[in-house]
Amino acid sequence: MHPAWSLLLFTTLAGTAQGLLLALAVASWLLPLPTGFLLGAIALAEVLLTAGLLASFFHLGQKGRAWRAAAMWRTSWMSREVIILPLLMAWVALWWLAIAMDVSPTVLRVLSALVVVGTFALWYCTAMIYACLRFLQEWAHPLTVVNFTLLGMSSGSVLLCALSSLAGQNDLLQSLQFWALGSTLLAWFMRRQALRRNARLSPTSTLQSATGIQNPNLVQKSMGMSAGSFNTREFFHGATAQTVRRMPYVFQILLFALPLLLVAALGAHSAMAWILAVLLQFAGLLAERWVFFAQARHPQNLFYQTVS
Repeated sequence: MHPAWSLLLFTTLAGTAQGLLLALAVASWLLPLPTGFLLGAIALAEVLLTAGLLASFFHLGQKGRAWRAAAMWRTSWMSREVIILPLLMAWVALWWLAIAMDVSPTVLRVLSALVVVGTFALWYCTAMIYACLRFLQEWAHPLTVVNFTLLGMSSGSVLLCALSSLAGQNDLLQSLQFWALGSTLLAWFMRRQALRRNARLSPTSTLQSATGIQNPNLVQKSMGMSAGSFNTREFFHGATAQTVRRMPYVFQILLFALPLLLVAALGAHSAMAWILAVLLQFAGLLAERWVFFAQARHPQNLFYQTVS
């Protein structure tokens, strides 16, 4: 599949924002967080959600008809995502206002709980857009939902650790570092399981089954047209086989290995370690999401393999 930059940015930015909101909500239930710090962190999450939403618009052919994306909510996971995202942003804004206005703790708990529900609902809807496509074997598996969730939790909690270290919130950092490192290790383990599973997959369709010609030496020599089309643009990534093989190692180093080594080497109380970890994870998340799309082999690609 073709990894569109709009989708790479949307899923990366929104997922990190969701992980940040989840970590903030849980931390607010367990620790007395300073109001200024909490407001700033929630505002940052809202900015990331907004940036992700704006990035997703670039994937639309007719941007003026974006509102129609929610029309098929009964059957479409994308429509449900389109509904959940602005709803989550509204709950985040209400939570921010409630903290700023110093409302009762009960109201704050209810709003933060709504935010948590919204984060998990958005992760599920986003992942199910891909996991529900049964003809794409690489996506049609529960690991798709698990990895979207765990990667968001990892990147969001690492970002909150960086914010805590910069703001001098040592108690919060001490409590969060185990969440951040643990979720990163778990995300690494589960993403490797998905990579191993995908490496063992064999295509369910072949040229022989598609054409009815059972000759084992059947080879396609032409894609059947003299120029490109929507199919060749949207379902081919255009990268070499060598690049596709190397990218999983690249994103695992950037997303998991180097951030964990930095924190271990510089210490969990080092602001520099967490800041560098955030930057490396952002690059690693983009690379991971590129691999997620590029590894999905659409059956129609059997008929557009080469240009004569």
